[in-house]
Formats: sequence, structure tokens, C-alpha cells
Amino acid sequence: MRVRRLRTGLKGWGGVGAMAVACALAVLFALLLPVVRSHGERGGADAGGHGVVQSRQARAAEECTDPEKQTLPPSGADGPTIEAIRNRAGAKRKLVVGVDQNSYRWGYRDPNSGGDARLEGFDIDLAHRIAEEILGDPDAVLFRAVPTNQREEAIDNGTVDLVVRTMTITCERLAKVAYSAPYFKTGQQVLAPKSSPITGYDDTLAGRKICTATSSTALSTLEQDRKDGGPAADADLSTTVPNQLDCLVRLQLGEVDAVVTDGALAASQAAQDPTVELKGAPFTTEYYGVAMKKDADDLVRRVNQVLVEWRADRTGGWQHSYDEWLKETMGADSRQSEPPAPQYLRGS
Repeated sequence: MRVRRLRTGLKGWGGVGAMAVACALAVLFALLLPVVRSHGERGGADAGGHGVVQSRQARAAEECTDPEKQTLPPSGADGPTIEAIRNRAGAKRKLVVGVDQNSYRWGYRDPNSGGDARLEGFDIDLAHRIAEEILGDPDAVLFRAVPTNQREEAIDNGTVDLVVRTMTITCERLAKVAYSAPYFKTGQQVLAPKSSPITGYDDTLAGRKICTATSSTALSTLEQDRKDGGPAADADLSTTVPNQLDCLVRLQLGEVDAVVTDGALAASQAAQDPTVELKGAPFTTEYYGVAMKKDADDLVRRVNQVLVEWRADRTGGWQHSYDEWLKETMGADSRQSEPPAPQYLRGS
């Protein structure tokens, strides 16, 4: 039976003052939680080779359809990737997971919990569940804080074994990483001050400054919409940040007029600051998945097995984590967030 940990709920964390507390905590724990290096700190890559890789990735993305279905069937069998994790010695015998530490209710440090303010949230629950399956101990996990714009790089260079960080499954990303089946359904949505005349993803965005995270699906969606002459065609998209929470700070400081991000994350940000709200309905449909290396087939299959069991577990599984972490910010009805029945269409 999975060992459940006592958690103290986060109450009354809102507004600019709370954000200052959160930022201070982030600085403090940056000394304790390893953070992956920026792209500029890595060795230089051959320009020609990089161009070839980009061309292949672009072709793969064009040929991709239904990215949430491009994964392998679940299996409890071991393989080289899992064996390598299990063979780590001593204190290093842990699953290394890339997560966020600033996304309220997803992966964050509760300043009211006392002690070491350990990481908590929906994504953190899933990471513990995977560690329990592979290593027999839900706490045999080493969390590494990974900025939004470095998730794929962290997987590629082996800094982490997998990423559980509200990471949307897309065709472009499937050219670089492997994904599990979906574990959460969401969609892009607009976040703006309650007093703003912005009403949603519509013409009220014209001339407005919009903040997005670098390398996020929100940014790629808005850039494509601009090319297509949609609602974002006349918006200012120049403000991008490494982490999504930074957009909320920019909004609070009046540096931007709106934020576009996954509705699941936007709901958590609105819960942190009572002066902002979601504007309009989601305008895309997207799915979160666990990301791993392209050739880690045994790990992909094992994670998919974990997801099957997590969804079926009515006492400590998906629904329990939703009720504990997301019910307050997203509502009691979890059906809109439930992922579809998994399909495993990836051949190899």
C-alpha cells in the first residue's frame, strides 16, 4: 500500500504580497534543489548537424497526427532503462524527475507546511507513484527544478530520467522526446485582471501585450494564430519568460495586459491572486503527458502501466490527487479534466 504523507493545505496565499513570499522561497530553495543548466552553458553543437536535426524534426511534426495517441502499450516488464535506474548505488538509487517548484497545486513548495516545505502537488503525486513502481519506494525520487524552456533539453542530456511538469503532448515535441499516454486534459486560456476589458480569446486582445512562457504551447499557438490572422494577429507577443509563473508577476506589475497559458495552470494562478480571473473558455484541447528519452521504450511502457493503475485506484489514485490538489481551483467536477481512454498507436 502506498504510504500517504501528511500535508498541510495552503490557505490564503494570494496577491502580490504572497508572490513576494513565493519568490523568496524559490530563491532559498534554489540552493537546495538542483536546477538544470541553461542552453548557453552546454558545449557548442555543430551547426550543420543541428540544421539536419531540425529539418528531420520539422518533417516528423508535419507527418504527426493525434500526438496523444503516439505512445507504447503498457507493460510491467523491465528493460535497460529501468535496470540502469535500479543499479544506481547508495544515495543515488533514485528516480530523477524534472518538475516545477512554482506551480501552485501542481508542483510547488507550501510555505505554510512547516519543516522543509517539501514539494507537493498533482504532478508530484504522480512522480512519487512512478518511483514506487520502479524502485519500490515512493520517496526514492530526486526532484530537479526544470524551467519551462528547458524540459526537452533536460531529457536529452540525461539530467533527468523523465519530466512530470504540466508538459503538453505535441507533434513538435514528439520529434525530440517520447511521451506516455495522457494523464490530464486542458486547453489554452486567457488570464487577465478582473477590471480588464479583455473578454477572452477574441478581438479584445488587439493591441494588447500578452505574456507566454518560452517554448510553451501557448507561444507556438499564438504565433501560428498570428500567421493565420486570428485574434492574436494584432497582439504584442514580445514578452516571453522562462517559467510560466513569471507571467503572473508581469501581469501584477502592469507590464503586460494578459497571460495565455494552459487553463489548468491559469486557474491555479487566479487562485493565487484574487485580482485576476480567467477570461472566456479554453480555445484549444491539449493533454499533459510524462516525457522521456526517445529510446527509453521500457520506461515509456512502465509509466503507461502506472497510469492505468493510477486511474483505476479509487482511494489513492488520479481522482484522489485531483480532489486534494485541484478541486479547490478547478471545481468539484473533474470530468472536464479527465484524459481520454488511452490509445497506443506507436509501433516502436
